Amino acid sequence: MNWGYKIVVVYGLFVVGIGYMAYKSSTQKMDLVTTDYYAKEVKYQDQIDAVAHTNALSAPVRCELNANTIVLHFPKDFDGKQISGSATLYCPSDEDKDINQDFKVQDAPVIIKLKPGNKGQNEIHLSWKADGINYYFEQRIFI
Repeated sequence: MNWGYKIVVVYGLFVVGIGYMAYKSSTQKMDLVTTDYYAKEVKYQDQIDAVAHTNALSAPVRCELNANTIVLHFPKDFDGKQISGSATLYCPSDEDKDINQDFKVQDAPVIIKLKPGNKGQNEIHLSWKADGINYYFEQRIFI
């Protein structure tokens, strides 16, 4: 085989390789961080204020990871108060593994039941309201 055929084979393999990479990249699943990112960006100042309220508490929210649940304990500042809000377990790598749960508790923890196969790095996003004041807490966890 002379050098002319070798160049044709190398170029042919290059074209096939580029075609394969283009095919694989077009079939790759790509999730946005959130579908309504613009609306959330507009309300970001409210979240900054809620984080400031959370930082002013006597203790942070405590996260406890059990076998297939996450238990969120509120600080003593909320003893005897009605707390309502939402808890989100956000999986950055797969939108299908996200868990959204609304809650309303008084003197009790929030319990999030995990889906089977929900392993890896996740984030807990917790927003709640008590006595007319908004609070926001987030923490990375590894399940």
